[in-house]
Order: sequence, then C-alpha cells, then structure tokens
Amino acid sequence: MNILVCVKQVPDTSGVEIKIDPQTGALMRDGVPSIVNPYDKYALELAVRLKEAHGGTVTVVSMGPPQAEAALRECLAVGADRAVLLSDRAFAGSDTFATSYILAAAVKKLGGFDLIFCGKHAIDGDTGQVGPELAEHLGIAQITYVAEVELLGGTLRVRREHEAGYEVYEAALPVLLSVVKTEIEPRFPTIKGKLAANRAEDVVWIATDLEIEAAKVGLAGSPTKVVRSFTPTREKTGVILDEGTAAEKARALVSLLGEAKLI
Repeated sequence: MNILVCVKQVPDTSGVEIKIDPQTGALMRDGVPSIVNPYDKYALELAVRLKEAHGGTVTVVSMGPPQAEAALRECLAVGADRAVLLSDRAFAGSDTFATSYILAAAVKKLGGFDLIFCGKHAIDGDTGQVGPELAEHLGIAQITYVAEVELLGGTLRVRREHEAGYEVYEAALPVLLSVVKTEIEPRFPTIKGKLAANRAEDVVWIATDLEIEAAKVGLAGSPTKVVRSFTPTREKTGVILDEGTAAEKARALVSLLGEAKLI
C-alpha cells in the first residue's frame, strides 16, 4: 500500500504571542519556533499504523521554505519512509487553492497513492481547505474529520467525527482523509529513528520539476485576496471586586451589571 501524508511546518503558538507586521500584513515569525502542524502528526500516526499492519510505504510531502526540511525529518524519524519538500520562490503567497494545485502536481509526479492523509486544518491558517481541494484536483473521493481508520480487504472503513457523535463510512481506494485529533497519540521519535532521518537524502522539488502552470501558483494564481491583517488591540476593561463580604460583592456585581444594562 502506498500512502501519502501532507504535512506543514507552522509557528508554535503555545505560550507565544503571534503578531502581524502592520506594514506588510504578514505573520512576524522572528523569535517564534516552528513545529509540525499538530493535526498532521495525528494523520501521520494513522498512516504509519496502517503501514505496520498491512505493509507498504509512507511518503510525506510539504510545501514551504527550506527550513521546512526539519519538519520532514521529524516525520521520517517516526516512521515515514521518504520525504519530498516543494520549495520555490514562485510558490510564495499561494493560497489554499494554489497550494492544493501544487501538491496535486507533486502527487502525480510521485506516481499516485492508495491513501492520502491530511490534518483537518493547519493551526496557522485554520481553513481546512487544502485537503478537500487536493482531492478535487486529483479526482478522488474524500472523507473529512476522520478519527479512526481500518482496512478490510480492499475496503477502507473510517469513523468520522461530527457534532452529534460519530459516523462510519466505507470507501474504495484511492481516497483522501483529513484527520482530527484522535485517541491515539502520535509516537515520539527514537534515537535510531532520528539517526536514520538525519542520514536521509534531501529531496527538494522546485516549480520546474513539476508539471504546473506558472499563472496558477503564488499570488498570481491565488483567487483568495487578503484585504487586511492586523493584531487585535487588547484593552483591559475588567473590574475586580475584592472588598467586603460575599454578599456585599454580589450586590456590587448586580449593581455594576445593572448600570451596564446587562441585566
């Protein structure tokens, strides 16, 4: 079984305030560490488990700047067999549609896959569009919000999360799955895995390595236009009631809420 996992290197927003450059509207990444998108880690874990159970290979592919190589090596260290980085200045500014178009070209160059995994969304963009758009470019079925996967002969059975609980779907291969946070935690890399990942050959493809049209990538090929990006202003407007008894505090709170016409 040939499995592909799409991964993205994203800013680690835990404990770090993310700011927007007021002049360019771009994310200010200086001083912000990068990590593998958390949902992509869950997708990779499901992919590696399928490989271990049924054989085959797992390929990870990412589009990003040269430093995204670190994210791919982390994926190799936890069970992926090969990695491809799509990196070219021509790709800069690509929105989800252009990104999925580039990824589809890479999939076709790699020769096609039985299963393609994506995280449900990237924590920096939060759109959840790249996976479904990639499936459309490739003309294959897709199932979103996947929490569990099992292969029964040539049929894939998945448990899909939704607001009221779970649904069970079956699909013939090939199919693309976008994965939520599952009960199966992603594994940690071993020393042996890290050493093997560090020895792996770099595979970097630029625009001319893919069968793509220049007008369909980068800013020129992106139908999404960001009008304005900004960092929200934080204003401290809270009131702390720390004097008097509990009953007096309660009366003071009711009085304040009444003055604000909230009750």
